[in-house]
Amino acid sequence: MEVFSCFLKRVVDGGFLSACKVKGTSEEGVRISHLLFVDDTLVFCQASQDHLTYLSWLLMWFEVMSRLRINLEKSELIQIGRVENIDDLALDFGCRVGSLPSTYLGLPLSAPFKSVTVWDGVEERFRRRLAMWKRQYISKRGKATLIRSTLSNLPIYFMSLLRLPSSVKRRLEQIQKDFLLRGGNLEQKPH
Repeated sequence: MEVFSCFLKRVVDGGFLSACKVKGTSEEGVRISHLLFVDDTLVFCQASQDHLTYLSWLLMWFEVMSRLRINLEKSELIQIGRVENIDDLALDFGCRVGSLPSTYLGLPLSAPFKSVTVWDGVEERFRRRLAMWKRQYISKRGKATLIRSTLSNLPIYFMSLLRLPSSVKRRLEQIQKDFLLRGGNLEQKPH
């Protein structure tokens, strides 16, 4: 991936691909051409036939040099803004068209910063875990351990990117309290 990253930097420096400019604290901002994560790659460029042709050549060179096969059937072109011929570009490139909002590595892309509905997936994971645990007899101390070790850690990945709204925090805490005090049942037990 180091070789591929160097290829991309050279192509951008040569003016064959354009990087995306992201505003930062400075007035100049930061130019991002690609992001790499394990075996996933995000490439930012203009939606033009020339740019995608250069990118496809770059991918072919990388395949030859690394002896790895790039699966374009799993790849997506995601448009930002209005792109007239996105379907034609995707067909020529050999991949499908995606849209925003989308998810990448389990995190929502292009989600509103303070959106509460983004957190529905985390709440659903809470409920799925609890559904497995409710079928078993677990002591109160065991429930507290499960809550601390598992449930309280589920939203941390999301919190690395998104701010946790207070309403979601209250809902998640209530789910944990219900499991600890009632075991998921509706009858009230003493605290």
